[in-house]
Amino acid sequence: MNSRIDMQGVGMTSARTRARLIARLRQQGISNETVLEVMQAVPRHLFVDEALSHRAYEDSALPIGFNQTISQPYTVARMTELLLEGWRPSRVLEIGTGCGYQAAVLSALVDQVFTIERISGLAEKARRTLSDIGAMNVIQRYDDGANGWAERGPFDGMLITASPHQVPPALFAQLSEGGCMILPLDTDGEQYLTRVTRIQGDMSVETIEPAKFVPLLGGSE
Repeated sequence: MNSRIDMQGVGMTSARTRARLIARLRQQGISNETVLEVMQAVPRHLFVDEALSHRAYEDSALPIGFNQTISQPYTVARMTELLLEGWRPSRVLEIGTGCGYQAAVLSALVDQVFTIERISGLAEKARRTLSDIGAMNVIQRYDDGANGWAERGPFDGMLITASPHQVPPALFAQLSEGGCMILPLDTDGEQYLTRVTRIQGDMSVETIEPAKFVPLLGGSE
């Protein structure tokens, strides 16, 4: 785990409550012990509104304002586990910072996290929370994430936390050789968590399991 980050936070942080969440994630098939260790340590209650902090360690999505939600812990753990399977990426691009929770989890597992959020209010809220927990290896940008972050690329790994109808060409172009992208791909109205790996410049696509995310939108607001 990345020791540069103060993962404990304050309040609503009962060890027993967190342990119950980790036990549930194991029951649902999450098997990467390093990911589970980080999930137990990251103070999820700091990423939700104070009124909902008592529900922070439930395995459920919760509203974070701006008509958005913090992903359920299983989804965060599963996407992270898929990204890390068989290797350890150094530089990861996240599209859709949201409240910053997924970026916080990644920050304890990889060297650098680059994350883009298209909603200014969410971007600022995430910036404050990530700063509060000391996630100094997270670099944020307020912009249209569909275009990626070419000047910071290429990236070993990518996580897209909204659902496109196809693999965004601009993002795939910024993926390094051998790198992989985890995203919820929408095919004919059905979403599936998908792993896309760049092999000799071509796209290798692996469909994992059903998923449910908001659509990937362009522009910023």
